[in-house]
Amino acid sequence: MLENVPAFLGRSLKNVRAGHAKLMAAKPSTAPRAPSDRFTLTSPAFEPGGTLPARFTADAKEEAVSPPLAWTDPPAGTKSLVLVVEDADAPSPEPLVHWLVWDLLGQGGSLAESASVPSTGRNSYQQQAWLPPDPPNGHGAHDYVFQLFALDVPIDLKSGSGRTAVEDALTGHVLAVAVLQASYERPG
Repeated sequence: MLENVPAFLGRSLKNVRAGHAKLMAAKPSTAPRAPSDRFTLTSPAFEPGGTLPARFTADAKEEAVSPPLAWTDPPAGTKSLVLVVEDADAPSPEPLVHWLVWDLLGQGGSLAESASVPSTGRNSYQQQAWLPPDPPNGHGAHDYVFQLFALDVPIDLKSGSGRTAVEDALTGHVLAVAVLQASYERPG
């Protein structure tokens, strides 16, 4: 959808960005309650801080798919995990939500490429699916931040809940957060 934004318009909005401070993991309401053991989130498809391959974006030659992810054991007492993927550089007041997934088991695990997940929320385009990154032409590189929250309770959300409902469910229950970031810039 944003691939149709003219490059001159993207360049004019280059300094308009939501910002990393507005990511869900940066909010005081979702901060871990106390220091805890760390756990990590990785992907076999890209390096931390690296470039997100085009096959996971709106520029994919085939239909874009969600990237594979893997994580280590979360802290003791973890009952469930919640994954939130946001674009910190979206030219909007808040980060663009690309994926909301909950009811992941509270243990080390993984999601395969193009994973089918039962408990998903609405992305910023109001779909219950992976929203492929689609930065505006000329806007520059965007950071896509994968945030995995370890919770001390299972959360009870209706399928299709949005970012606000997920944030409310996390409040006061976060034991730890694992973060993985990748950047993508539309070619040309």
